[in-house]
Amino acid sequence: MLAAPTCHPKFTLSTLFTVTPPEPGTPYHHGNLRHALVQAGIELAREGGPSAIVLREAARRVGVSANAAYRHFDALPDLVEAVALEALYGLARSMEAELAKWRPTGDAPADAIARMDAVGRGYIHFALSEPGLFATAFAAPRKATVHPGQPPIRPGVRTAGSAVGARPAGESGLGPGELLEQALDGMLDAGVLDPADRDIAATNAWAAVHGLSGLLLGPLAGQPPAAQEELISAFLDLVGRGLITRRTR
Repeated sequence: MLAAPTCHPKFTLSTLFTVTPPEPGTPYHHGNLRHALVQAGIELAREGGPSAIVLREAARRVGVSANAAYRHFDALPDLVEAVALEALYGLARSMEAELAKWRPTGDAPADAIARMDAVGRGYIHFALSEPGLFATAFAAPRKATVHPGQPPIRPGVRTAGSAVGARPAGESGLGPGELLEQALDGMLDAGVLDPADRDIAATNAWAAVHGLSGLLLGPLAGQPPAAQEELISAFLDLVGRGLITRRTR
């Protein structure tokens, strides 16, 4: 497994977006109004999660009327959905940032497990650095129904109600769920993941890192950075070893 750093840099939206909303009350004169409203929604989400996103407040911060905002978003859930997509983009970038730190060793099984470790670490780091956006990423104003025989939902996969053409992806062009799938496929190719466990492994890994993220933002919050990283490393090591445990038949 990868050696854990003693601390991790704060991964914020300032590293992802170059455009920020105007100061509240500043008249909006030019540019893409929809984009500016989404940026205002991002800042609201960072301040208080999905429940803090209010279309009228976003309009006020941009400096336009509520009627102008409604020309771009039919209702509040549409703005929440747009912000959620941007949050998922940030989540993918955080996962990619951890993958960029990884260097192959030539040991295929160890490398495959290390890639999975990096994906999970990036997921958890984003949750800790951007708790409001992390919560918004999985706020589902339009809930999906999974029918028998359909593949399970993956992290970062938006439902049929998502904006047309919207696809949360990082610099690699892959979304959070696809980065997870890629890491699992690497474990499969390296022979450390049982093919029979491939599909449930994705849900297992997602549930694990999402659950620890919630604990570190709640009951386990407030730990020193070094202790927090030590916990994350031990946790990811156990998750990785759990995934490579082969079935006995």
